[in-house]
Amino acid sequence: MILSHSELESLVGLVHRSPHQLLGMHPLSGGKGVAVRVFWPTAARIEVRPTHEKSKPSFALKKIHESGLFEGVTRGSKEVYACDLVVWDDRGNCVTTRDPYSFLPSLEESELFLFGEGNERRLYDKLGAQFRIIDGVPGVSFCVWAPNAQRVSVVGDFNAWDARRHSMRLLGASGIWEIFIPGVGEGQRYKFEVRDASGCIRLKADPFAFYCEASPGNASVVWNTAKHSWGDEAWMASRRATDHLRRPISIYEVHLGSWRKRDPHHSHGYREVAGLLVDHVRKMGFTHVEFLPVAEHAFYPSWGYQVTGFFAPTQRYGTPDDFQYLMNVLHDAGIGVLVDWVPAHFPRDDWALARFDGTALFEHEDPRQGAHQDWGTLIFNYGRHEVRNFLTSNALFWCERYHMDGLRVDAVASMLYLDYSRKEGEWVPNQYGGRENLEAVEFLRHFNHVVHTEHPGVLTVAEESTAWPQVTRPPYLGGLGFSLKWNMGWMHDTLGYLEREPIHRKYHQNDLTFATLYQNHENFVLPLSHDEVVHGKRSLIGRMPGDAWQAFANLRLLFGYQWTFPGKKVIFMGGEIGQFKEWDANSELDWGLLESSSLNEGVRRWVADLNKLYGSTPCLYESDFEEGGFSWIDCSDHERSVLAFVRRSSASNGVVVVVLNLTPIVRSGYRVGLPNGGRWKESLNSDSGVYGGSNVGNLGSIIAEPVCFHGRQNSAELVLPPLSVLVLEPDCL
Repeated sequence: MILSHSELESLVGLVHRSPHQLLGMHPLSGGKGVAVRVFWPTAARIEVRPTHEKSKPSFALKKIHESGLFEGVTRGSKEVYACDLVVWDDRGNCVTTRDPYSFLPSLEESELFLFGEGNERRLYDKLGAQFRIIDGVPGVSFCVWAPNAQRVSVVGDFNAWDARRHSMRLLGASGIWEIFIPGVGEGQRYKFEVRDASGCIRLKADPFAFYCEASPGNASVVWNTAKHSWGDEAWMASRRATDHLRRPISIYEVHLGSWRKRDPHHSHGYREVAGLLVDHVRKMGFTHVEFLPVAEHAFYPSWGYQVTGFFAPTQRYGTPDDFQYLMNVLHDAGIGVLVDWVPAHFPRDDWALARFDGTALFEHEDPRQGAHQDWGTLIFNYGRHEVRNFLTSNALFWCERYHMDGLRVDAVASMLYLDYSRKEGEWVPNQYGGRENLEAVEFLRHFNHVVHTEHPGVLTVAEESTAWPQVTRPPYLGGLGFSLKWNMGWMHDTLGYLEREPIHRKYHQNDLTFATLYQNHENFVLPLSHDEVVHGKRSLIGRMPGDAWQAFANLRLLFGYQWTFPGKKVIFMGGEIGQFKEWDANSELDWGLLESSSLNEGVRRWVADLNKLYGSTPCLYESDFEEGGFSWIDCSDHERSVLAFVRRSSASNGVVVVVLNLTPIVRSGYRVGLPNGGRWKESLNSDSGVYGGSNVGNLGSIIAEPVCFHGRQNSAELVLPPLSVLVLEPDCL
């Protein structure tokens, strides 16, 4: 044995921070030959054979420690050379492989530098388990960031989960541990065994895993997400050239596990659901689908909002290849896809990100900064370069590997405020004594800049529930840089108004008009999301007052107001069929309602026709965020609870008039000022019999008279159906 006793103990005890310095082939001092050391606990004997230069010597190794450490010396070569290990076990079984300790690091110094300063945008090509061919040898390089660990090993199906086989080396001050293992194939499970800062042994899933083991296991799975053959080139090119703010965006929010099920206990997979989802979305006329988080999550009742695998689509519905197939099918059908992205927090599971190397690595040490009061989760440390790099590269990953068309960022308000859901003394002020999370603000600006720069046409959407200024304005103007922001105020006020009995609505009309005071401050999305149909809030139809007929009329009124008011649209699955029960993530939607109830089928037709009108009427979407795109005709008739407004588009010179009757009383001879004279067609009437209404209306059209009213030169007397929306367009025929 030529190892020193301390070197031997460091290898056997698995505490050496750079085992490549001792294992593998190394020249002896003075040019006296080379030594080879191999740690293979199950080996009975090992022979070294040259890989390329057959003139180099072959020789046997000797076991120098009972744990399985072998060593051998040859004087036949003064320089190291590529060698194979031929290994026999006690039963005479033989395997031949390249020595994993004979390869140079798979990461370059420049990549380590960029990671350290937070600017290595494609970490998903560097860290985790990466397929590589090095010196003609196929295998997988494993890299993980654990700067405070004493030792890290890869364990998995390929080494009998024995940490002694593949102990990793630390790459300088980067905090990254690395090893290249020949012969590892797709589908093999693995974890990192980490001896943490305190000496405790932890088994950790890979933060960059592309695929995960099915529950109840939590191992990572080696997978190649770059091999898919995409067929959506035309879609991607069109997306890059489109100004989405001036296009119709009608989003169908979907929870994949409960939209449709194969049977009561099994959801459809990514491939199975593809055709079903395309058929429904096209039939309904939605432009986009938005998936609740699809990143891996161990806790199913979190609906995906407690992410344990940020780079892995959940295995519940199939493989990464299957999810890429679903994306491709949706794009082929002309349907855009957004996904909920969760950079605000992560769960405390001890096998995932939490205290990854025994220290607060991704989170904060101080619970006043690092613990979410509401969800029992941990908050990312946005002030750390490597953490910002992790999150930014994750956003790019979903755009790059899965061709995502948009990222809806969850819980932005909780990121922006240090005192979010905290009492006095439970939070730490910023450096200026304020409550703003300055590091999170800079992260969000950087994230938006990078996504929009690297992937033009991709939307970033903020779920931000406060009055934080300029959420959808560029960072160079002091904004956060999002494309769109959910208008939570509109949602809250509108639902609150429509939940009231109609007799009381005249006292609360300002609830509907208030949104117009701030609608041009941001690029808004009008959401009726999953959060509004759970936790005892009831379904949308369940929140509407009155008997069954009035409840459905109110629901049609809600959707009509949403589709004609300025802003892009989001509706959660089930709303479009008037589902009675609250959303249950464990059971599918009540699709049978469409066959058993004409009122439910009427709502479905109404939403489909709203989408059809919306997509074909530029003045309903082109000027959503322009001051001239919306104006009131009259919002002062509190007593009769009637509203009338105009939607315009300067680009297409179009105009639409919308009149809402918010009570169940038919109002005949109701005069409304109109922008133009001549004939106006009744393009949509929510009280039509095909939607389940009472068929009250204006026989398809009205004639505007040269009678001044509501400050306009022309007007007409209308019949306003009960609890209705009328959409009027100039009849050019």
